[in-house]
Amino acid sequence: MKIDPITLAVMNNRLAAIAEEMGVVLGQTAYSPNIKERHDFSCAIFDARGELVAQAAHIPVHLGSTPLSVRAAIERLDLGRGDIAALNDPFAGGTHLPDLTLVAPIFIGNERKPFGYAANRAHHADIGGIAPGSMALATEIYQEGFRLPPVKIVAAGEIARDVMTLFLANTRVGEEREGDLRAQIAALTVGSARLLDLVKSSGRATVEAAMDALKSYASRLMSAALRELKPGTYRAEDFLDDDGFGTGPIPIRVAIKIRGGDALVDFTGSASQVRGSVNANYAITLSATFYAMKCLASEAVPANEGLMRPIKLIAPEGSIVNALAPAAVAGGNVETSQRIVDVLFRALAKAAPARIPAASSGSMSNLTVGGFDRFRNRHFSYYETIAGGAGAAKGLPGASGIHTHMTNTLNTPIEALEAYYPMRITAYHLRRGSGGRGRARGGDGLVRELECLVDSNVSVLTERRKIAPYGLAGGGAGAKGRNVLVRGRNRKSLPGKTNIDLKPGDRIRIETPGGGGWGR
Repeated sequence: MKIDPITLAVMNNRLAAIAEEMGVVLGQTAYSPNIKERHDFSCAIFDARGELVAQAAHIPVHLGSTPLSVRAAIERLDLGRGDIAALNDPFAGGTHLPDLTLVAPIFIGNERKPFGYAANRAHHADIGGIAPGSMALATEIYQEGFRLPPVKIVAAGEIARDVMTLFLANTRVGEEREGDLRAQIAALTVGSARLLDLVKSSGRATVEAAMDALKSYASRLMSAALRELKPGTYRAEDFLDDDGFGTGPIPIRVAIKIRGGDALVDFTGSASQVRGSVNANYAITLSATFYAMKCLASEAVPANEGLMRPIKLIAPEGSIVNALAPAAVAGGNVETSQRIVDVLFRALAKAAPARIPAASSGSMSNLTVGGFDRFRNRHFSYYETIAGGAGAAKGLPGASGIHTHMTNTLNTPIEALEAYYPMRITAYHLRRGSGGRGRARGGDGLVRELECLVDSNVSVLTERRKIAPYGLAGGGAGAKGRNVLVRGRNRKSLPGKTNIDLKPGDRIRIETPGGGGWGR
């Protein structure tokens, strides 16, 4: 069936609207501030083959990798009517253990095979492991938390109590986890209903044809964007500071070969996987490449499976960009994904110098705090990524205090944080002058200082504390980030990756990097 351009545009927006509505439901019904306030989640719709056809404008690091989780669930489980699969295994399409993916098949009438799938992924602020928040320094995945291969969390419309009980037994904050998990289930229920409404109103044949046509359209647009670039091989490298256990700097190298409407993205020459948690699995590298190549297009490309058809990815097994089990991977999702984007953009800047920005802050500046809240008589686990400066581009200064590239979350409002946790925010402002100099200046980072009101365990997982975000076309580098422990009148610099215990009155201060400048 041939789809005309108007119908294709309408179907693209209607499918994307389903994913957006799923996100509204998830955000409104979740328990934790990390999901309710920060919107640390993503939602998407897949066709009968498990291929991504529409996604909401949520978190790039989730959505480029979610298709691998969906296909893992389809391959390993017999998903029937009323079933929902759950998984977080980084070696089955997941990102890191706190990111829990749910997959629901969608059936039309009494058909035995699914017409499509609804899926979402949400970051749970604690999923076990050696420290609250499941983002501590670790040397293997078993230390990072509860690892869940594809299982049915809902079977024939009923919660699988044995799976739920096992899941909740492996977290410090069970009530919060169950609330967030049920919010994910509610979002899938809405997504499934809306897709069936679309089939009813537009016809099955039209929806199926539109799904296929949208993937083909995205592929053609991506090919057209690549054909605009001068053929050649463009190389770049950048470095992670360290792995938290003495290894560093850690190189990530890429060679992008562009020929006609195709591209070969080859990470051969990147470092081998390391002891610490900055290892990225294949899903993360695929997701970062998906994002960077989508940004390359001069017009909006539908974010679906077709976008990657003209692009071949090589990520050597056992490397920092395709780590193998049982590697620790918590930081690979949040930090190495950012550096992969940096190195991809650095290479692409040679092919499209007027369109690629300088490096942004290059770190999600992860902060996790947990312990026992004696005021509310309950355990707590708080997680947040802290924004930084965006890189400048030709004629465009970088934005300040903004989440960039692979993260797309909000901040936790001070009012919500102080109402929910035994903490107090003692400073929160732009880090003036931290953006790199240039004809266009890089954006400034942030200062976020938090005081603990009870005994707490703190995990800091950050990058760009040793190696600054690069400028382009002669622009200056952005300022490196800093982590500081404030205890009374004493100030102590902290490593980029650390786990420490804090007493009431102690403060943790995070100063995030600025973006690189552009032009002399």
